[in-house]
Amino acid sequence: NVARTDELNQHPMNRRVRDAEFAKYRGAILLGNEPLAVSTRTESQRFPWQRTYPDGRLWAPVTGWFSYEYGRSGLEASYAPELSGTSSALTITRAVDLLTGRQTSGASISTTLNPAAQRAGLDALGSYRGAVVAMNYETGEILARSLAQPGRPLLIVADERTWVAAGEAVAASLQAAGLTQTEPLVFPGTPTLYAAYEHCETIRERLRETNALGVAVGAGTLNDLVKLASGELDQPYAVIGTAASMDGYSGFGAPMSQGGVKITMPCPAPAVVLFDLDVAAAAPKAMVASGYGDLAAKIPAGADWILSDAIGLDPIDPLAWDLVQGGVAEALSRPDALAAGDADAYEGLVEGLLLSGLAMQVYKGTRPASGAEHYFSHLWELDHLGADLDPPLSHGYKVAIGTLAMTAFYERFMARDLAAIDVDAVVAAWPTWNAVEADIRSKLTGPLAEKGVRETREKYVDAAGLRTRVQTLVDGWPSLRPRLVDQLMPSRDLQRMLAAAGTPTRPEDIGLTLAELKDTFPKAMYYRSRYTVLDVTREIGWFDELVDEVFAPGGLWT
Repeated sequence: NVARTDELNQHPMNRRVRDAEFAKYRGAILLGNEPLAVSTRTESQRFPWQRTYPDGRLWAPVTGWFSYEYGRSGLEASYAPELSGTSSALTITRAVDLLTGRQTSGASISTTLNPAAQRAGLDALGSYRGAVVAMNYETGEILARSLAQPGRPLLIVADERTWVAAGEAVAASLQAAGLTQTEPLVFPGTPTLYAAYEHCETIRERLRETNALGVAVGAGTLNDLVKLASGELDQPYAVIGTAASMDGYSGFGAPMSQGGVKITMPCPAPAVVLFDLDVAAAAPKAMVASGYGDLAAKIPAGADWILSDAIGLDPIDPLAWDLVQGGVAEALSRPDALAAGDADAYEGLVEGLLLSGLAMQVYKGTRPASGAEHYFSHLWELDHLGADLDPPLSHGYKVAIGTLAMTAFYERFMARDLAAIDVDAVVAAWPTWNAVEADIRSKLTGPLAEKGVRETREKYVDAAGLRTRVQTLVDGWPSLRPRLVDQLMPSRDLQRMLAAAGTPTRPEDIGLTLAELKDTFPKAMYYRSRYTVLDVTREIGWFDELVDEVFAPGGLWT
């Protein structure tokens, strides 16, 4: 079929074409006079030319490869017609070769790459896989390349405090880059802005009216508001972080209060996240301590994910797991240096928080970065705990107490032998859904009770389903237990680290009594459909006993 000649010639399984390519000289890929890829003569009659790469590790991301078995990539693929001599631009050269009887060969191509920059990028990546982009790092130039769209202005959204901290500088940088801006939307600095849906609506309508793309300048609340507003308009946005106070900058979804309930609303992550460490370092120390508390939550959250993965509910995504857990221990290891303002320690905290957000982006949900410990915080936020303070009690402070509560709970859980459970007895004692719903309504009220019923119904199983779950955990406990031990940290060690970073470590530090903290455990269990250790212990009949043990004499706070 003449019409399919080009298609067949380029087909990767066409061995005849491959044999012909490997039987003749292929043009070199050059950097000046230095060969990055070159064909060298061999003793083989079938393949007299072999492709070699003098400094393959350095230049492979650019040159790609030319392989008989694996095909072509990089420049070897994009410039294949020129390198092989089949390009239409080489028609005259091929005609001369034919008339003179000379074997047709490919043309060389020359690059304008920078060896020093290439080497610096390779060294910077080290053992990591990834890419290095070289560009003007001014905020305006970055947004011009990665966010701006023809005919659409940019709308800076800030509050009075973040406008002074960074907003004015961002506006000047955008102007210097030649980007059109509409009038900034600056919320009052006091009272502190809250992540309430009505504020999201205000931002969304301003974006719609001005046909603008949002640029959030601030921390958690401003980022979440612009994120959701932009998501509802199906358009990208950027965030300029002003404090390392939480992990939501680069994450998917936005926690939002609406109708008396706080939920994480699905919406895309930002197209661009920019962080000026000098600006962030100038933020109040309490915000850094809040970020440390949020990052510490990844420890029990990871254990919850391990358990959910074990029963097949939420399989662990290896990339998302590595992004969160790969560096969290190192990022938490220097709380004293962090509190003292050490730049290296501060950079580690920022990196850990941003990677957690990226993990949520990979997973398209918050599972990689939060577990039951976050439900404590959400419940207290719905009760307006610390909302009358100025500034209000931070998310990270509340998460820190929830993290210690769950770490202490895990210690009591791990002290028992799950493999010794009588599965038949557990199944026989399992309550009906009506009984579970009645218990939910006895502990939660109003819209929160309705939410608890919906969420818990999703993870509730009948007796047969319970038998499968529990038996799976019992059978897998010998291998599961060591993974949990490796993931967790002694609660007293974590308490000391949080204190060193300036983060609250006792319920009274955030205005709670021990009784109020204890009462939050069953509410947290019913708050979300996500499966955690609280659900495991409820299903096997240990929950009430373990909660009592956490608050018994000799416990973390007793």
